[in-house]
This record gives sequence, structure tokens and C-alpha cells, in this order.
Amino acid sequence: MAMPFLTAAWRLLAVLAMLWLLLVLAAWLLQQRLIYLPDRSAPPLPPVARLEEVRYTTEDGHELAGWFLPAAGKPREPYATVVVSNGNAGNRGNRLPLAEGLAARGYSVLLTDYRGYGGNAGLPGEGALIADLRAAVRYAVGRDGVDPERLVYFGESVGSAVAAALAAERPPAALVLRSPFPELADVGQAHYWFLPVRLLLRDRFPIGEDLVRYHGPTLVIAGSRDQIVPVRLSRRVAEEHADTYREIAGADHNDSALLFGTEFLDAIDTFLRTQLPEPPG
Repeated sequence: MAMPFLTAAWRLLAVLAMLWLLLVLAAWLLQQRLIYLPDRSAPPLPPVARLEEVRYTTEDGHELAGWFLPAAGKPREPYATVVVSNGNAGNRGNRLPLAEGLAARGYSVLLTDYRGYGGNAGLPGEGALIADLRAAVRYAVGRDGVDPERLVYFGESVGSAVAAALAAERPPAALVLRSPFPELADVGQAHYWFLPVRLLLRDRFPIGEDLVRYHGPTLVIAGSRDQIVPVRLSRRVAEEHADTYREIAGADHNDSALLFGTEFLDAIDTFLRTQLPEPPG
């Protein structure tokens, strides 16, 4: 009498195993669509005083568009220039309030977009994003009014990994990481615990490994209720690699408090003015 029951149980296990394998295959094939969520449309240039659309070209021939916002209060020089490395969603238009908040505090800001985002042609990927930020930094340091020795990288979520990779290659004056993680697989495993994420991921984004090769000042900012990048992951990055850690109480990943809130912007400003000497003159 037990044999039919056992046979049915084995059949059920076989079906579940097959479904799991299909799920693994789907995750492998669709992972780029799960990681990168671009707004591909080119945002119109908003009527913000002195905001300028800029273009620069990557080493592999992709022309990219971005926006440059000089520090408020000219003719005085900016305290520093911040190059923004976006997260995996949206485009530069979503980061304009961040740029305006930093500009009001005396910083010039370059808002970038990766290939595949914000009207830029191409497809995103780990190496591509790093190449795109490299081109943005090269543009920034060649621009009049930008002191190459007072360049700051600001990385947001996946952009934190891009900024950390470039910091290991070309160290900035300071590094600001918002909602970082030791490596992307840590985030994937937190959400897809039932999948072998570490085996499946092609794009690793190993922030921890890259920060070992960067020795400049680092600020980590995270939201205490981040549901996309668990705050424990950002805390681990801060404990192992950062000079300063700030946690915005009650803030989720895409809350305005963690995008352009006053506490958020003041924390960046305080950190940079503590770490960077007053500019000459």
C-alpha cells in the first residue's frame, strides 16, 4: 500500500525539481533585465539656471549625454566637483534634485547616464558602466573650472560599485557611497534565497574588493529601512572600508530622504568639508 504513495511523492519531487531548474534557467537568461532598469528616454533639459547638457565619448566609441550644473554663488570657485554614478534605474532627470542640493552647498555636479539610459545608445553591463563613468571623469577633469585634485565620486546603489571600481583605478579626492553592498551577489541572495545567485551572476560588482585598492576618504550613507539593499550590507561596507557612516532613520531605498533630503545632503557636505581642505583663494 505504501508504494503508490512513494511513487506519487517522487513524481511531485521530480516536478518541483524541474520547475526549479526552469526558474534557474530563466534567471540566468533574464538576469540583465532584472539588474538594469533603464529609463531609455532622453530627458529634456529643465529650465534650471546654468544647467548645461554635455557630451563625451567612451574609449570604445559610445557618445554619452549628461548634465553639468556649476556651483551656486559664482564667481567663487566650487568647493569640489561631484561626478554622480547613478543606480540601476531611471536616468539623470531623476537625479536633478540631488545636483541642485549639492550646487546650493557650493559643489559643481556632473550628472551622468550610462549607455542604454537617458537617450544614450548601447546596452548596460558591468564593464560598460565602468567605461562610461571613466569617460565622464575624463570629461570632468578636462573642463575649465574643475580642479582635478578636488574631484569627488558619488555612487548610488549599483553606481556605488561603479564608483568604487573607478576609485581603485583613478582615486578621487573623496568617495561617497549611497546604499552600497560588498558585492552584487549579496543583494541577489537576500532577495532570491532559493536560487544559486553566486553561480548565476555574470556581473559581480565587487565593491569590497575594489575598496581594498582605494585609500582615500570614504563616506557610506544608507537608509535604515532599505528594502532593496539591506542596511546590514551597507553597514558591512562601512565597517570594513569607510571613514564615516551615516544612517538615515526610517528611509527606504527610493525615499526622497535618501535621494536629496536635507539630512542626506548635509551629511555629504559635512564629510567633504571635513576631509578636503579649503580650496586655494
